[in-house]
Amino acid sequence: MPKKRPVAVVLTAALCLVTTACAESSTETVSSKASGPAAESGYPVTIENCGRTETFTKAPGRVVVMNGASVAEVSTLLALGLGDRVVSNQQTYGMSEVPGRAEAIEALPTGGVKPNEAYDISREAMLGLRPDFVLSVTTYGFDAKNGFATRDQLRTVNANSYVSPQGCDDDPSRMTISDSYKLLRDMGKIFNVGDRAEKLIAASEKSIAAVSAKVKGEKKPKVMVLFANMSMGGNDFSSVVAHGIFNDILTKAGGANAFESAAETTFADLSKEKVAATDVDALVVISYNADDPTAYAKQLLKEFPQWPATKNNTYTVLSDSMYLGPSNDLAVDRTARMLHPDAF
Repeated sequence: MPKKRPVAVVLTAALCLVTTACAESSTETVSSKASGPAAESGYPVTIENCGRTETFTKAPGRVVVMNGASVAEVSTLLALGLGDRVVSNQQTYGMSEVPGRAEAIEALPTGGVKPNEAYDISREAMLGLRPDFVLSVTTYGFDAKNGFATRDQLRTVNANSYVSPQGCDDDPSRMTISDSYKLLRDMGKIFNVGDRAEKLIAASEKSIAAVSAKVKGEKKPKVMVLFANMSMGGNDFSSVVAHGIFNDILTKAGGANAFESAAETTFADLSKEKVAATDVDALVVISYNADDPTAYAKQLLKEFPQWPATKNNTYTVLSDSMYLGPSNDLAVDRTARMLHPDAF
């Protein structure tokens, strides 16, 4: 097996994801801007978030996107045509199922910020950016113990804040595709581009429904989903997915999680023996800034020659579409075609 790369504590608590969809195709990005008098006429806007009330008197213009081992938030903004509002983005996945998405994220400004020891924007750096809106994957990004600006501190400098769906309790194990739609709708409301958000959601729902209809009634292969070269625990396989949005995607693609019963949390921390003793019909490797996720997938199949997945060479490599965000339909489609090629 390739050497595993340790990750920040924030990853195990907050690892969430995203990408893009649009009214005609989820591989396109809505690009019109939300500024101008017409956009301001819909305010004030109030959002209930993690037990807090956030009131927006205008569309945010200085947006900071914290890291949180996610691209859900920044991809959602880009999908809604709001990239010009970002003054500092700390999110990147290195690759995307959406053509041009990774490059678009890379091109966004960072504000010259260097992450602190907690792998994100320190309190001092955050206040120096003069934001009017800050997005965090979970409450971790607003915890003073981690050296971050709190939501109350941001409010004193007239900056609104937002924690993504399922981030209030720091528990992505309950996440589903509907949470991706909630993130879109909330951003649509905050920036007064709700019509765009609804078009993205409608396109995604239509695509997923069409795929699910094709695989309805088919036998559900058992799928192993894990992150490439990622270490989150003490065992050889600590980045194996047990719960979360992944399972919703697998279900809609006509599959089932081979390790759903292995843990009650998002990730299962498994021994090599446990993995070897489980029948795996197909493999989904998720890349989080991995150097060569395809090589990792091939090496994993080689390590377990007894798997049906190995005998049939059934695997795929995905990134942001398998997580929170506007492009879950791409993951459903890719996974379904891997599991049920004769249905397409």
